[in-house]
Amino acid sequence: MEKNQENLTLFAAKLGSKGGKKTAERGPEYFAKIQAKRKIKAGGRPKNPPKAEHEGVLKIGELEIPCAVLDDGRRVLSQRGVNRALGRKHGGESFRRRNSPGGELPVFLGPENLKQFISDDLAAVVSRPILYRHGGTIAHGVEASLLPQICDVWLKARDAGVLRTSQMSAAQQADILIRGLAHVGIIALVDEATGYQFVRARNALEEILEKFIATEFRKWAKTFPDDFYRVMFRLRGWEFKEDTVKRTQLIGKFTLDLVYDRLAPGVRERLEEVNPKNEKGHRKHKLFQRLTEDIGDPSLRAHLASVITLMRVSDDWPNFMRMMNRALPRFLPMPLFDQNEQQALPETLE
Repeated sequence: MEKNQENLTLFAAKLGSKGGKKTAERGPEYFAKIQAKRKIKAGGRPKNPPKAEHEGVLKIGELEIPCAVLDDGRRVLSQRGVNRALGRKHGGESFRRRNSPGGELPVFLGPENLKQFISDDLAAVVSRPILYRHGGTIAHGVEASLLPQICDVWLKARDAGVLRTSQMSAAQQADILIRGLAHVGIIALVDEATGYQFVRARNALEEILEKFIATEFRKWAKTFPDDFYRVMFRLRGWEFKEDTVKRTQLIGKFTLDLVYDRLAPGVRERLEEVNPKNEKGHRKHKLFQRLTEDIGDPSLRAHLASVITLMRVSDDWPNFMRMMNRALPRFLPMPLFDQNEQQALPETLE
């Protein structure tokens, strides 16, 4: 008994200004619950919250919601903005209590008569706001992809006839939002509003190039089969000599167009960048020697097989090029020849 009292005294002294004697008398479990609730209300405030790298305003009809793309790639909507869009009176950082997996819900889902329409999964997510750095402050956000579910809660409550007259305007706003989202995906809207779609495209291109372009040149191995040139010569009406492997500059241009420009976005440009021409206009290595063994080289061989097949079933060059442009279009929309070269070409090549 004396030992328990001693422990209680030590616990009360440790709490100090955090809880005082009354809190200490209720025991460590009671204090732990208080701390847990404080943590939930603070959103489990991280020491280094993510930063809003791209920000904008999501516009749906006349409604506007501030949005951002965080440095970890998450798309978020301002809780305060969602609250205003639904016509609620308080900011998004104000919370109401409800027995849910997360503990507390944002104001826009706080009314008691919405309770039966909020799934546990949705409650668990929105009750833990995403804290992120917005300028010099910490903002509260909600996953952008949850907006349709949030609106659906209000629409279900309206259809069930449980909303009060003062709440009907929120349901009307939710209806406007859900109709707007039916036309364009929420992620695309956020990316457009923040300008992130351009960054996304660059990142996607870099990922493709990382898969296709190797860090070192591979040992040379015959990659372009003779059939590629044999059938090309037939379509061009040229004589094919089996005993020579020398290819003209014109054949090289056709190869760039039919193969490297159509293999994957940006692959030709990167291959030429890492394998530049010397002062005599020659490259030290073949372009395909810098393709990765696991993705780049197999993709090239599969592409060559498709090109050769189209060549074999074509009666002439124009017919072949029509099928190529339909089946395997260029990723790089640039002319095959510059203006001076185009003027020097014979009529049979054009």
